[in-house]
Amino acid sequence: MFKRFNLSKAAAGRYTTYLIVIVAWAVLEIMLHTGMMSSHLQGLLVPMTYYAIVAVGLNLCVGILGELSLGHAGFMCIGAFSSALFSLLTVGKIPDGLRFLLALVIGVILSALMGFLIGIPVLRLNGDYLAIVTLAFGEIIKNIINAIYLGVDTKGVHISLESLAALNMEPEGQVLINGAMGVTGTPHDSNFTIAVILLILSLVVVQNFIDSRDGRAVMSIRDNRIAAESIGIPVTGYKMLAFVISAAIAGLAGVVFSHNIATLQSTSQYFGYNVSIMILVYVVLGGIGSIRGSVIAAAILYLLPELLRGLNKYRMLIYSIVLIAVMIINWAPKAIGKRTEFIDSLRRRLKNGAA
Repeated sequence: MFKRFNLSKAAAGRYTTYLIVIVAWAVLEIMLHTGMMSSHLQGLLVPMTYYAIVAVGLNLCVGILGELSLGHAGFMCIGAFSSALFSLLTVGKIPDGLRFLLALVIGVILSALMGFLIGIPVLRLNGDYLAIVTLAFGEIIKNIINAIYLGVDTKGVHISLESLAALNMEPEGQVLINGAMGVTGTPHDSNFTIAVILLILSLVVVQNFIDSRDGRAVMSIRDNRIAAESIGIPVTGYKMLAFVISAAIAGLAGVVFSHNIATLQSTSQYFGYNVSIMILVYVVLGGIGSIRGSVIAAAILYLLPELLRGLNKYRMLIYSIVLIAVMIINWAPKAIGKRTEFIDSLRRRLKNGAA
C-alpha cells in the first residue's frame, strides 16, 4: 500500500505501526462508547497503554543499544511521583490542561536526569554492569519513597523518615507523601485517548531516532564496539543518549500512571523488580529490536491474564502456554532463516571446492 507513495521501507514500517495503534484505539473507543466493553476491561485500557510505552522505551535500551536494564520501573516511579507532587501543589492554581502538560515535562526531565546520573559511572564499562546498577537503583528508589513523609505549609517544606507526626506541620498544612500510604488526591488528568497520544509520541521519537544518524551509530556500537571506536564514534556519548531517551520514556509512562490512579503507592506491585522483569518479557516476546512487536506484546500479554481471570487456576496455565507459543512463532522464522543461510553457504563452499 505504501509503495504508491514512494516511501522507504523504514518509513513504511513506521507508518504501519502508527496505523495499527490508531485503528486499535478507534475500535476500542467504539466499543467503549457503545457499551460493548465491560467496566473491568475499561479499567485495563490505560494500564495496558502505559506498559506499552515503557516497553517501547526499554526496547530502545535492550534491542537498539544492546544494554540490559532491570530498573525501568524505577524511572517510571520517579516520573510518577514527581509529576503527582507537582499536580497536587498546583491544583486550582493552573488550568487543568496546562497543569498536566507541565507535570508531564517535569516527570520526563527528572527521569531523564536520573538516567544520565546512573549512566555516568556504568556506560563506560562493558558487560552486565548496567543491569546490576539499574536493578539496585529501582529497589532503592522504591524503598526511599516508601519511607518518606513529606508535607508543606506556610513555613515551607517538611520532610521526615519517622512518622507523619514528626513533620510538625501547621494544622492547615498539606501532606504530600504519607509514607507507605503514598500520595492521594492526584488529579485524574489522564485517560485512554491521552495515553494513546503519548504512546504514538513515544513511537515517533524512538523510531525516528533509530532511523537517524545517531541511531545508526548506536546500533553500530551494539554490533561491534571496537569497530565503532576505531572509526571515531564516541561510544560513551551515544550510549548515554540512547539510555537517557529510554529513561525519559519510562518517566512519561509514570506520569500517565500517576494521573490515572486514586492512590499512588511506591510498592512492589507497581514499581518493583518483578514489574521490570514483566516489561522485559514484553520486549523479548515482541522481538528484541522490534518496536512494533513491543507494543503488540505488551497489549496482548497484559490483557490476557485479566481476561482469563474467570478460569481461576487454569488461567496462568493458559497464559504460560501462550507465552511459549508466542516465543516459538516469533523466533522460529529467524532460526529457520539462519539455518537456511548456513546450508546455502555450506553448499556454495562445497561446490567451489569441487570445482
